[in-house]
Amino acid sequence: MDERPPRRRAPQRTLKQRAVALLARREYARSELAARLAAAGGARDEIEALLDDLVRRGYLSDARCAGAVVRQRAGTHARRAIAHELRERGVAPEAAAAALAGLEGRDEFAQAKALWQRRFGAPPADERAKGRQLRFLVTRGFAPAVAYRVLKNAGASVDEPDSPS
Repeated sequence: MDERPPRRRAPQRTLKQRAVALLARREYARSELAARLAAAGGARDEIEALLDDLVRRGYLSDARCAGAVVRQRAGTHARRAIAHELRERGVAPEAAAAALAGLEGRDEFAQAKALWQRRFGAPPADERAKGRQLRFLVTRGFAPAVAYRVLKNAGASVDEPDSPS
């Protein structure tokens, strides 16, 4: 008979250990980290004090989080999709605006065309493929008019819907 020692339970981690472990994986916005810690059972006062300490020590920064999101998504998503993600994560508005300022002046059409070229590279063969390519660009945050322009420029026969001019 095989006698194994009883399994030990992992010791409960403190709130600070949880926060540091999360921050070691990726950057978090203050509100996003607060929600994760609250879900782990932390008291609101304790969480706020911990977050203040993490900000003071430089471990937690909304500006760094916003910059990381912008750098990660810049070539694959439109500016408005990135702005939406920053709002969803709860990044402070001033930190989000500062991070998004680096995207000013970029040509949305050129960015969408480059993304389409990397992903598809050839005009759609049929209506189903055309719909797939349009949905791809729109779900990446590009305006439908821009997506239609990209496909039209690529040589696809596209009937653009009436624009709400």
